[in-house]
Amino acid sequence: MDIATRATTLLELHHAGTPLVLPTVWDAWSARVVAGAGFAALSIGSHPLADSRGQGDNEDMSLADALDGVRRICSAVPDVPVTADLESGYDTPAGELVERMLEAGAVGLNIEDTVHSEGRMRSATEHADYIGAIRQAADAAGVDVVVNARTDVFLRKGQFDDPVAEAITRLRACEEAGARCAYPVGVPGADSLRAILDALSGPVNVIANPRTGSAAGSLEDLAELGVHRVTFGPRLMQELAPDLTALVTPWL
Repeated sequence: MDIATRATTLLELHHAGTPLVLPTVWDAWSARVVAGAGFAALSIGSHPLADSRGQGDNEDMSLADALDGVRRICSAVPDVPVTADLESGYDTPAGELVERMLEAGAVGLNIEDTVHSEGRMRSATEHADYIGAIRQAADAAGVDVVVNARTDVFLRKGQFDDPVAEAITRLRACEEAGARCAYPVGVPGADSLRAILDALSGPVNVIANPRTGSAAGSLEDLAELGVHRVTFGPRLMQELAPDLTALVTPWL
């Protein structure tokens, strides 16, 4: 399956009428295992990828480091669409970011509004402008790249008087700029999520724990709310740690 076909497939999966669950993987082994379980597409999380490399999240990796991991994962599952968390873009111009991401084999990307190198959040306009530039670069390449625009509003406790309204403002601007999915990471519950879903016209991504569900409920609850996409962030890897400990401890 060529890269343009994988991208279009990933985009179509966002509009299948049921939540698209994209288990978050971190290396070739985890990607093969999850794909072998039958999932149609995968996500790569920056946090678990960094952990697998012995590096830190929040752009402690370089873009080259991150794309090395992306390339290894995509090469391990060549017929499975993969979307990659590229944090805030690693201070990289949109055209270069898209070119290098596609060369590594990913057909979607998360872009967040926290600029780690500067310790600040982008304004709504600045973030939307970067999302729009990524959309234009992807369109120029002829690939239906799924840009997942993330806002960290809910992670910034006490910074915004009305976090839901602020998240909506930011994500609407990103949709208008060409995002194919919106990601209000850390949304605190079903009421907040419902308000965001009602305010946006396109797919919304929710983070969940594979054992305990999301802050807004189970997969069934998310489907009822109208959520289009679910990812696990670092939580799949984290949930495996106690199992690994229990497996090896009897051999001490």
